[in-house]
Amino acid sequence: MTAFLVLTSPAAGNTQDEVVEPALEVLRAAGPVEVIATGTPEELDAALRERGDRTLVVAGGDGSLHAVVNGLHRRGELDKVTLGLLPLGTGNDFARGLELPTEPAESAKVILTGRPRLLDLLLDEDDGVVVNSVHTGAGAQAARAGRAWKQRWGRAGYAIGAVRAVISPPEVRLHVEVDGETLCTPDDRILQVAIGNGRYVGGGAPLTPEAEPDDGYADILVASTRGLGARLAYAAGMLLGRHHERTDVTSVRGREVRVSGEDFWCSEDGELTGPYRERAWRLLPAAYAILVGSA
Repeated sequence: MTAFLVLTSPAAGNTQDEVVEPALEVLRAAGPVEVIATGTPEELDAALRERGDRTLVVAGGDGSLHAVVNGLHRRGELDKVTLGLLPLGTGNDFARGLELPTEPAESAKVILTGRPRLLDLLLDEDDGVVVNSVHTGAGAQAARAGRAWKQRWGRAGYAIGAVRAVISPPEVRLHVEVDGETLCTPDDRILQVAIGNGRYVGGGAPLTPEAEPDDGYADILVASTRGLGARLAYAAGMLLGRHHERTDVTSVRGREVRVSGEDFWCSEDGELTGPYRERAWRLLPAAYAILVGSA
C-alpha cells in the first residue's frame, strides 16, 4: 500500500479544501494520505523532514513546485524523490508543458498510474533553483505590472501586465553570454531575455516554444524588437509560438548563461526577484523525477 504526503500552500491559486478534495479521494483509495499546509520555508522544511518513505505530492502551481524542489535540493534529497504534482496554481505553466491534466481527480490518477520522468533543473550562482523559466525585460515588467492585477483577477492579471509591457516596455541594456559566446552587449537595446527549461509562462504563453525539460539544454531567447508595431507582432507571434523565428530574435540552446548590465529584474518561476547587476545559471541534467502520464 502506498502512503502519500500532500503539501499545499496558502499562496497557491486553488488549494482550498473543496478544490483539493476530489484529488485526495482518489489518492485515499490507494493508501493513507496526510495533508500539510506549508506557508513558510520553515514549515516546508519541517514537512520534508517528516516525509519518510511516502510519495511526496505537490498541490499548487509553479511557485509551489519551485519551493518544494528548492527545499529538497538544499537538503540533498532531490535525486532520491519522485514527485507527484496536482496542478492547482494560477498559471500551471510547467504542468502544461508536461501535459498533466489540471482537473484535480484526473491529475491524482496520473500520480497513481504514471511513470517517472527525469527532468533537468536550472541552478543560479547562489545554488537556488529554476524549475520552469526565468526571464527579464518586457516579461519581468509584465510580471511587475500584473502582480497587483493577478491578486484581483487571477490568470487575467497576466494578460493585463503583458499588454502594459508591450505598449511601454523597458529599455534593457545587457550583456548575455551562453556557454562562453556573447549574444548581445549593453550597446544593444533588448526587449526581452528568456531562459527556458519549460515552454510556457504567464498562464500559457509559449515563450520558449521548443524547450524540453529533459533534453540536457536550456533554450535561450534574446529579442531586440523595437517599435510598437514590431512589438505587437512579436506578442502576436508568441501566441502562435512563432516569435522565435523573427529576424530580430536570437534563439540558441546552452547549458550556462550569464546576464549582466544595468539594474534588471527577473521573473523566476513566476516570482519577481531583483534588481540585479549580474546573474548566472547553469543546467543540471536529470536532476529529479515527476510522475507523468504513461507514454
